[in-house]
Amino acid sequence: MQNPDRLPPRDLPRRRSGRHRNPLSFDSWVGTPTLILAIPTGPAGERGDTGEAADPAGDIGSQMVDLVRAYRPEVAIRHGRAGTAGLTEALADLGPREGHPLRGVVVPVVTAPHEGTAAAINAAVEQTGADIRVTEALGPHPMLAEVVHLRLAEAGFVRADRMRLISVVAPGTRMTDGVVVGAAGGAEAVNATGVTAVLLAARLGITVLPADLGDPASLDHAFEQLRAAGCSRPVLAPSVVGPEFPAERLEPLAQRYGARSCAPLGVGSTLAKIAALRYAEVLNTLGVDTPPSVEELPAPVGSRHRRE
Repeated sequence: MQNPDRLPPRDLPRRRSGRHRNPLSFDSWVGTPTLILAIPTGPAGERGDTGEAADPAGDIGSQMVDLVRAYRPEVAIRHGRAGTAGLTEALADLGPREGHPLRGVVVPVVTAPHEGTAAAINAAVEQTGADIRVTEALGPHPMLAEVVHLRLAEAGFVRADRMRLISVVAPGTRMTDGVVVGAAGGAEAVNATGVTAVLLAARLGITVLPADLGDPASLDHAFEQLRAAGCSRPVLAPSVVGPEFPAERLEPLAQRYGARSCAPLGVGSTLAKIAALRYAEVLNTLGVDTPPSVEELPAPVGSRHRRE
């Protein structure tokens, strides 16, 4: 019989290991390489006199640093705009150092592979000789579909709650019955955005297709498919952070196809969490030795294992 006056024993927290461990965790012996957020630039010809791309959402880099720090408080976090001196300065003092397996991890703040951003990062690394590793883009990732859904709901084009296997289209002219998810960065970006389109279609119960915002042929094909499917209230939803495609061009581009548009993804806690995950993925791969083969293992000893 237990004594009711005694307090229950305190259970100390245990670190989970294996496949179900926290994906944001990493081995502490690795250290904490600097996390560098590479902010994308706009298309060619969209920069100002200072070389900086227009940023309608404000200082995206500073906002992302503050948000990512909530997930990685022990890490030094920097940011720089790809293709400018900002990124070069962020990498300048991260050369190889003895005893450090890695000095920094660059996370491109783009939702899909972006050719311009990748080229700018490679150029900055070559110029500075930084000992860094570049992660994959933030997408494809299942959480991106949630952010696109939120932007559509904020514009009033879909319901905010998720309806499983039930169409969220309501009577009226405001709700959409088809979405084109816009990508920026080329064919690889469209392929990655296709994952977001599939997941968004499952959330909304309507037709959702990916297309390249900078390719008229890709947009023509996507909107033709929507019309063939009977969609009469299409919406263009850009799956971009912001600088990759000028926001002022979205509404005129949508109107060309008789559609409406919602805002870009911008910055938020979801994108910051994905960035922290990309950082942790790199650190979890450091220091992992190849397991020895059977031939490299020492021979067993003892009376039962005498050498021939």
